[in-house]
Amino acid sequence: MSLPARGATSRRYGYLGPEGTFTDAALGDVLAARGEHDAERVPAASVDAALAAVRAGELDAAMVPMENSVEGGVPATLDGLAGGDPLVVVAEALVPVSFVLAARPGTRPEDVAVVSTHTHAQAQCRGWLAAHLPEAAYVPSASTAAAAAGLAAGAPAPTYQAALCAGVAADRYGLQVLARDVGDTAGAVTRFVLVGPPTPPPPPTGADRTTVIAFQPQDHPGMLLELLEQFSSRGVNLTRIESRPTGDALGQYCFAIDAEGHVEDARVAEALLGLHRFCAQVRFLGSYPRADARPVLVRPGTDDAAFAGARTWLDAVRAGRRPPP
Repeated sequence: MSLPARGATSRRYGYLGPEGTFTDAALGDVLAARGEHDAERVPAASVDAALAAVRAGELDAAMVPMENSVEGGVPATLDGLAGGDPLVVVAEALVPVSFVLAARPGTRPEDVAVVSTHTHAQAQCRGWLAAHLPEAAYVPSASTAAAAAGLAAGAPAPTYQAALCAGVAADRYGLQVLARDVGDTAGAVTRFVLVGPPTPPPPPTGADRTTVIAFQPQDHPGMLLELLEQFSSRGVNLTRIESRPTGDALGQYCFAIDAEGHVEDARVAEALLGLHRFCAQVRFLGSYPRADARPVLVRPGTDDAAFAGARTWLDAVRAGRRPPP
C-alpha cells in the first residue's frame, strides 16, 4: 500500500477497510476518546496491508481486529504481529457486533443465491444462514464492508446477491436491508487493537492488559504447564491464550497471551522474565488500558509491596544481615 505524503502535523491511522467496517467504527471510538478528531483515517485492503504500512512509516498506527467473543482470535492479526518488525498495541476497543443482510434495491430474499462477507462474520451467522437461506452459497470477502461495497451502484457486476455487513455499511453503499439482527449469538463483541511502532508503554492505570507472543522451546512433556506456571506462580491471571503454528515445521507453535496487569507491575515483570528464560523467543506486544476499564484483582502476596519486601529480605540474607521477618 503506497500512500501520499502526510501533512506536516497530521497523524494518520489505518484500519481494515473500506469505510463502514466494524474496524472503522472501533478506530472512530478510540480517536474520539483521545480527542483526535482531525486525524486522517486511511482504509487498508487487509490486515497485512495495514500492518505493513505501519512498519513502513506510512501510518502512525493501525486498528485491526484481535478477537471475537464467538470465533476467538483473528489469525491474520495474530500471525501479522508474530512475524515482521516488532509492533506494539497502544489501545483497544470493544465493539458490539450485529449484522444486516443487505442487497441492491429491488432484491427479494428469494433472489439471494450467494452471500458474501468476511470469514469471521460468516462463522458468526452460520446458523442464521442455514435457517433462512439454506440453499445459498457463500463467497468470502476481505471485509464486511468490502462485501457491501461490491453491491454498490456502479460497482462491477458481483458474483453474489447479498452481503452480511454492519448497518452503517448498508447505508453507506446505498443498499436495501433484507434482514436485521442477523447472527447466532446475541451480545457478540469484537475486540480491536490499535497497533503502532514500539514505544514505552503508557503508565499503569490499575485496569491494564499485557500482550505477548511466546515461542515454544524444544518440545517436551509438561512444556505448556511450565509456560503457564510462569504466570500462575506469580499471581498473574490470563484472559486469553491461543496457539498458532509458526510455519517453520509441523508441531512448532507460538502462543498469543493476554495477561491482566502492566509490565510495570512487579508480578507481571517477574512473569515475563521467567517466560523469557523459558521460551525460545518472547515478543512483547504492549501494556495498555483495558477498554472495559475492569480493575485487576491482585491476590494477596502478589502486589508490588510484597515483591519489594521479598527483595529486601533476600538482600539482607546475601549481605549477612539479620533479615526482616
